[in-house]
Amino acid sequence: MAILHIVNKSPYERNNLASCLRLAKAGAGVILIEDGVVAAADGGKFSGMIKDAMKDLKISVLGPDLDARGISRDKVIEGIDVVDYGGFVDLVAEYDCPQSWL
Repeated sequence: MAILHIVNKSPYERNNLASCLRLAKAGAGVILIEDGVVAAADGGKFSGMIKDAMKDLKISVLGPDLDARGISRDKVIEGIDVVDYGGFVDLVAEYDCPQSWL
């Protein structure tokens, strides 16, 4: 069963992202939304962790949440898919089960 992991908390405030990436199985997807999008910034504290995870996981980030937090799309780690709300819905439909990391 392929799972879409949804991370909405900043990795600077909670360890949800680290736990998610540690437990997610190869072939799963991860989408960063709300404050979780800060982890998608290249050169940030968590960019190495994200880049390592991208070997086995499909990582996406919600574009409108990047915009709301002033993160330029050209600063997103290369290889992360920036999706709009429709793309988020498509991801939920693509995977067998969504898992929110609260």
